[in-house]
Amino acid sequence: MAAAAGAWLRGCAKLRRHTPAYLAPWRVSPCVFRSSKSELKPNLASDGLACAPLQMFTEEEAMLKDMVTKFAQERVAPFVQKMDENAKMEDSIIQGLFEQGLMSIELGEEYGGTGASFFSIILAVEELAKVDPAVALVCELQNTLTNKLFTTYGTEEQKRTYLPRVSKDTLGSFCLSEAGSGSDAFSLKTRAEKKGDYYIINGSKMWISLAEDAGVFFVMANTDPSLGYRGITCFIVDRNTEGLHVGKKEDKLGIRASSTCPVTFDNVKVPETNILGQVGQGYKYAIGMLNTGRIGIAAQMLGLAQGCFDRTVPYTKERVQFGKSVFDFQGMQHQIAQVATQLEAARLLTYNAARLAETGRPAIKEASMAKYFTAEVATLTTSKCIEWMGGVGFTKNYPIEKYYRDCKIGTIYEGTSNIQLSTIAKFLAQEY
Repeated sequence: MAAAAGAWLRGCAKLRRHTPAYLAPWRVSPCVFRSSKSELKPNLASDGLACAPLQMFTEEEAMLKDMVTKFAQERVAPFVQKMDENAKMEDSIIQGLFEQGLMSIELGEEYGGTGASFFSIILAVEELAKVDPAVALVCELQNTLTNKLFTTYGTEEQKRTYLPRVSKDTLGSFCLSEAGSGSDAFSLKTRAEKKGDYYIINGSKMWISLAEDAGVFFVMANTDPSLGYRGITCFIVDRNTEGLHVGKKEDKLGIRASSTCPVTFDNVKVPETNILGQVGQGYKYAIGMLNTGRIGIAAQMLGLAQGCFDRTVPYTKERVQFGKSVFDFQGMQHQIAQVATQLEAARLLTYNAARLAETGRPAIKEASMAKYFTAEVATLTTSKCIEWMGGVGFTKNYPIEKYYRDCKIGTIYEGTSNIQLSTIAKFLAQEY
C-alpha cells in the first residue's frame, strides 16, 4: 500500500514538472494578466490634460451636439418617411448639412471647415442617426473618409483644389468594393495603366455609397497586378470625367435615402497629379481610413439604437393592459433595463475609441470592438422595440420597423462583424 502511494506521489510530481505554464494551479499566477497592466499617464498638469468621464463634453462639443439635435428634429424628421419610401435624399437636407458646417467638422477654417474635434464628428453622427441613420451616413462618410483622405494624404495643391469644395457643396465617394472583392477587398481587379503623365483606369465597382450624388470619387485601382495588393493606388476622379458611369442605385432593405450604386470606369483618363499619396500605397490608406470610419459607423449604430429605444419606451408607459401600463410589468422592466445597459456599454466603447483616435493613440482593436458591439446592440434593441410595441411596431405607421431595417447594414459595411472579430482576435493573440 505504502509503495503504491509513493509511486502515485512520484507520478504527480513528474506530472507537475511537465505541466504547461498556462495550466498551472489557480494559486500560482503564471504571468501578469494583460488586463492588469497599466500605462503611465502624461503629465496632466503640464500638458493641460485632464481625466474626465467619457460622457463629459467640452463646451464646443456640447454646443455642436445641441445644434445637431435641433437640426435633426426640425430639418430632417419631417422628411424621414418620404425619403425612405422614395429611396431619395432631400436636396434641402444635404444643403442644410453643408450650411451648418456638418460636412466639414474637423476641417480647418482655411478650407471652410469648423476646425472642431474628431469626437465632435462622432457626436454629430450619433444625433443624426437617432432621427435618420441614412442622413447620419452622409455626414459620417464625408467627415471620416472624404475629408480625412484629403487632409491626411493629399498634396497642398489637392487640398487647395478639393477641400473648399467638399466643405461647401461637393459629396465624396469611396470606391473600393467590387463584385469579386468584398471582405477580400485587396483582390480587386480594377486596373490603372500608366501612359506618360497620366493613367487609364478600367474596371467596375459595386456597393458604392453616395455615388448617385457625389462630385468626386476616390478610386482604388491596381497599377501593377504583378505586385498584388502592393500595386493598389488611390486616384482622385471628378464626376464629369469622360468614361466614368454611375449605374442604377440599389433597391435596399434599409438606409434607403442614402444611395448605393455600381460605378464603372471605361478608359477613364486621370492625370498623374491626381494620385492621392504614393503609388502602391492605396491599400494602406484604405485600411487606415476604414479603421477610423468604423468608429463613425459605431456612432451611427449607437444613435440608431438609442433613437429607436427613445421612441418605444414612452409607448410602453402609455399602453395599458390588464389594468396597468405595459412598462409596469416586471418582466418588461427587466427587458428594458437590459437593453438600456447594453446601450450604455455600446456608448462607452464608441466614445473611448473616438477619444483614442482623436489623440492619435492606437485604436484599431477598440474601433473594431465598438463597431462590432454597437451593430449587435442595434440589432437587439430594434428587435426588442418591435416586440414591446406589439402589432403597431410591425407597421409602417410607426418608425420602429425602419430602425429595424436600417440596422442590418451595421453588420456588413466597413468590415463585416466576422472581420471585426478576426481583427480583435489578432490583437488578442499578440497581447497574450
